Amino acid sequence: MSKLTPVPAPTLPSLNAGLQTGSIPTLDEVKQFLIGKRSKSECSWDSIKNVRAKSVLWSTKKTSMAPEVLRNKRNASSFFTSESSIDVRGGSDMALGALAAYLRYLEGTGRDDWQELHDKLRRVETGNGTSFYTLFSSSLFLGTISRRRVFYEAIKYEKERNAGFISPFGYSAPTVTASVDAICSMEWYRLLALKSQTYNEGGYSIRIWRWNGHIIQYTAVGNDGPAILLVHGFGAFLQHYRDNIKEIADNGFRVWAITLLGFGKSEKPNVSYSELMWAELLRDFIVDVINEPVHVVGNSLGGYISSIVAGVWPSLTKSLVLINTAGTVVPNYSSIPTSEDWRTSFFSRLGARLLLLYLRSSAASILKSYYPTKRERVDTALVKEITRASYDPGAAMILESIFNFNLSIPLNFLLDSFGGSVLVIQGTKDPLVKSGVFLSMLREHCRHVTIKELDAGHCVQDELPEKVNSILIEWAKEKSEVSLAMKAV
Repeated sequence: MSKLTPVPAPTLPSLNAGLQTGSIPTLDEVKQFLIGKRSKSECSWDSIKNVRAKSVLWSTKKTSMAPEVLRNKRNASSFFTSESSIDVRGGSDMALGALAAYLRYLEGTGRDDWQELHDKLRRVETGNGTSFYTLFSSSLFLGTISRRRVFYEAIKYEKERNAGFISPFGYSAPTVTASVDAICSMEWYRLLALKSQTYNEGGYSIRIWRWNGHIIQYTAVGNDGPAILLVHGFGAFLQHYRDNIKEIADNGFRVWAITLLGFGKSEKPNVSYSELMWAELLRDFIVDVINEPVHVVGNSLGGYISSIVAGVWPSLTKSLVLINTAGTVVPNYSSIPTSEDWRTSFFSRLGARLLLLYLRSSAASILKSYYPTKRERVDTALVKEITRASYDPGAAMILESIFNFNLSIPLNFLLDSFGGSVLVIQGTKDPLVKSGVFLSMLREHCRHVTIKELDAGHCVQDELPEKVNSILIEWAKEKSEVSLAMKAV
């Protein structure tokens, strides 16, 4: 019987690469190394998100734009990190305590921490129930407190107020209504997003991005080439570029199309909507998702919002394309009107609900008036989605914002602040604006603007997609080549 000889353990060959060996670096050393490797441009890119649009546009009006600071004495049990903070801090116990104080707003209290929360509630309540999102959105997004627990606590308190019963005619406290409506709305849009991703509706893979805790739907098509961002107008959604996205991507571009907060299948929270809020959303989308400067294309209100992004944060925008944009040209402007936070009124709420009923019954006829040369483009899919979105939770809040829109920042001021290349595509049969007057004002008071006129209405990109695609592709290629040439120099 043969003997078994033990096999020696394998050894790795020595590394003769002339490298110096040393001890394993500590975590702090790794962090310092990574910080040192970051370029100045990367640091400034990240810092862009910390700059509010208001602080840039009205930097000389510090007194009028400065936030109201509560002067009450701080206490250790406060629900907030500072006097100026408006979102609840801390862990689950702190969030539950703040929720209890919020629900019991109508009750008197001698507790300093509850009084502070009630003061902040009144400060941020710009509409019925908007304070709940403002105060608790961070806690819900971070998972400090669950949606189910908020719903449970709200219903429990309602039963306590009504001897164990829930009235079929609504809740007895406005804070209970705000809490329950917010939670139900969040769950609705979570399920809607899941459906969009599962069934791949519209022919594009739908992706989800959370902005301030809210669900935003978008799509991205294309693997190589310069980046292009498509922004829809009021009442529309990313599919309003249904025949533009793939065609542009197939010609050597990476295309992003986003559905803004409050529209389509993106979330419609009970918050204060404004052009500056949407501009900050686009800014964060470019920084967080696209992560490089883009050619921004905007239709209608989306064009005005895109102009704000380009004017306030020009480093994010390679070029700007405005398709039948909103906004006005103000000759010889001397100052920028101050934008004030709006508050809803009874008349705006009533008007929004009446307008909602009208839109639901007349969506097809209204849309066809915007497509004067190709009414057949107003198909069942387009009408169905616009009508469907009008039944979503929070849809009326968007229409309320119409009565408070303040598009007072001159378009020529924004384009001058941008200083880059601007292409204006204008449908000359737009029923919402006198195209001839608008274009003559642009030519006279705006520099660096190229104008293309098309025989179409308000939604040119969807009415004449082939012509618009050709113009956009040629424009983006030209501007991208110029950008590369400048970098080479």
